[in-house]
Amino acid sequence: MFETVFKALMEGFGESLKIFALTLIGALPLGLIIAFGSMSKFSPLKYFTRAIVWIIRGTPLMLQLIIIFYGPGLILGTNIWGIGSKGRFIAVIVAFVLNYGCYFSEIYRGGIEGISQGQYEAGQVLGMNKGQIFFRIVLPQVFKRIIPPMSNEIITLVKDTSLARVIGVYELIHFGEAFIKSNGLIWPLFFTGVFYLVFSGILTLLFGYIEKKLNYYRV
Repeated sequence: MFETVFKALMEGFGESLKIFALTLIGALPLGLIIAFGSMSKFSPLKYFTRAIVWIIRGTPLMLQLIIIFYGPGLILGTNIWGIGSKGRFIAVIVAFVLNYGCYFSEIYRGGIEGISQGQYEAGQVLGMNKGQIFFRIVLPQVFKRIIPPMSNEIITLVKDTSLARVIGVYELIHFGEAFIKSNGLIWPLFFTGVFYLVFSGILTLLFGYIEKKLNYYRV
């Protein structure tokens, strides 16, 4: 029985891992784009971007999943995500990327705005243009500043992947819960916690290592 449970949970964990990886791939660059929008000197863009961030950060991810998956069909009369499990998975990724992109944008914005004006002036004295100043001087220091809050959000993402089951994407928790219904076993559901703990522990160690490697940036 243990082997059967383990294989099922590994299948669910694989789905959770795909959600986790694809969310990061999409949300990390999107967060930077949103951060630039929220810092824009063009007021309509700045306030529009900040309004979107406020809405996303102020509402539950579960609600966003439901609206993003069912909303287009109810409003437009057609399912833009496609049918079956593939369509549900695409909707999950879109919701997660948008949600975490907004959270990451605030972390990026805080890191960028925390860099003193003197750093920009020093780059200008050295003859650098705005792009060179940002990527060679500002961004490395921002990266150092944002590692702790970013690591917290990424570890939260590990656990948030369980919300995908709200719209029928079968991840780790679903497979653990299935054994309660089919076999009357509750221990597989508790065993899912081991997967989350191990994965979160690995990420914690990884981010700790990255922080040590970036200690040469004194900010």
